[in-house]
Amino acid sequence: MKDATSRMSRREFVGAAASLMMVPRHVLGGPGYVPPSDRVTIASIGMGRQGLEVTMELLARPDVQVVAVCDCNREAKNYVEYDNNALLRSERRLLGPGYENWGADLASPGRAWLTHHFQTSLGAGGREPAQRLVEAYYGSRKESGSGSYRGCAAYVDFRELLEKEKDLDAVYIATPDHWHAPISIAAMRKRKHVLCQKPMTHTIGEARRVAQMARETGVAAAIPVNNPSTDWTQLIAEWLADGAIGQVREVHNWSSRPFWPQGVGRPKEADPVPEGLEWDLWLGPAPERPFSNAYLPFVWRGWYDFGCGSFGDMGCYSFAGVFKILNLTPPTAVEASSSESWEETFPLASTVHLYFPAHGNRPALRLSWYDGGLRPPRPAGLKPRDQWLFQGGEEGEGIMYVGDKGILLAGFDGENPRVYPESPKYQAPPPRHEGPRHDPAIEQWIAACKGGPAPLASFESQSAVTEAFLLGCLAQRFPGRWIEWDSAAMRVTNSDKLNAYIDPPYRDAYKV
Repeated sequence: MKDATSRMSRREFVGAAASLMMVPRHVLGGPGYVPPSDRVTIASIGMGRQGLEVTMELLARPDVQVVAVCDCNREAKNYVEYDNNALLRSERRLLGPGYENWGADLASPGRAWLTHHFQTSLGAGGREPAQRLVEAYYGSRKESGSGSYRGCAAYVDFRELLEKEKDLDAVYIATPDHWHAPISIAAMRKRKHVLCQKPMTHTIGEARRVAQMARETGVAAAIPVNNPSTDWTQLIAEWLADGAIGQVREVHNWSSRPFWPQGVGRPKEADPVPEGLEWDLWLGPAPERPFSNAYLPFVWRGWYDFGCGSFGDMGCYSFAGVFKILNLTPPTAVEASSSESWEETFPLASTVHLYFPAHGNRPALRLSWYDGGLRPPRPAGLKPRDQWLFQGGEEGEGIMYVGDKGILLAGFDGENPRVYPESPKYQAPPPRHEGPRHDPAIEQWIAACKGGPAPLASFESQSAVTEAFLLGCLAQRFPGRWIEWDSAAMRVTNSDKLNAYIDPPYRDAYKV
């Protein structure tokens, strides 16, 4: 029989030992030191660009300990990054002085064209580069003493990670979209807190299940989307509530995405599976198919089986703000028009209209989404300074609220709002120039892991937001169709065929 100490968790043992010794915290580790018993232990799952970027932010927090990484890809140097050697430069900045030449073998192999119009730098990702980074970071900190560290495990399969990492507090998930819900649910069943990259889920049925699981388990579960927390969202909400443009009747939201291929057919020939990639595990719950370089990395977003197109990439940001500002409930109908439709990929460009019922004092309204470079008609009377804002600035993205007394025009996330007709009462303050800050959504989630209030972008709060843009994704698959939606029943009421896409089954080996 094991003794009592062996049955205690790592955190319980450290806490008990510290209390018996009665040693002040500052003596244990100096100024700013956070004892292990007060740290949130986290495993990162999905070590591409987004996984590495957020993991670096988590590493920099003294109240977090990254104890494991996981990816079905061992290592590759073809992950999309937004500037030459951006990932490696970020990693070296994180590590600090003395690490200016760290990871020379992880340097970018060059640039590649994703489409005829979009070129990107390529960087290194996968579980082994991620493990190296975590161990280099903790080895570089004073508290490690020797300058070396070997305390980060690397896993191929998240299921093994959840089984073996008994003392784990939380997971961060940055896999392709089709894996978000299965991993979130598996982690929450183990009573692990969850931070999952947007979009929260790949299907509407999954959105319901992950929200329910978060509610039942009581864990902190959220997505790293900041729009509900920004000053711009608060300012727009106050202006609209004050009647700046009258009752809002329409919202128009446009994005320049996709940057990746869409409007294409399935490759006729298979490619060799790259060394170190577990292809069947990458597919996971999605239908089986031969490997092709047309699917990953990053370019998976345009495929129905793996991603949610431009809507899932960007709509979850803007919609999170719009839902909070207007107190929206799920839509009752949706329709779309698009460029040529394809059986397995989202269209190159589309316009989607979502219809929301009246709620409280707010009348019914229509929210229109535009992607692939499309946008709504230009409002008359825009001043020259705001022509650039309507065009979406450098990114070609923006949002416009239309009321019965005027319009409110802003950047995609609500930044720099302008009201027409102009009024001295509704003038945005000049931007504040602050030093570096933690990401608000991640800050709220870490606090919730420690027992604080639920994050503003929690799974429960984002379930209706996710449902709305996933209905938009459904409309993009079937342009020209009027789709009526019963949210309470989770059914399309005017087409039995479309209900097959609301909660499609997983492959047997990957059911959760």
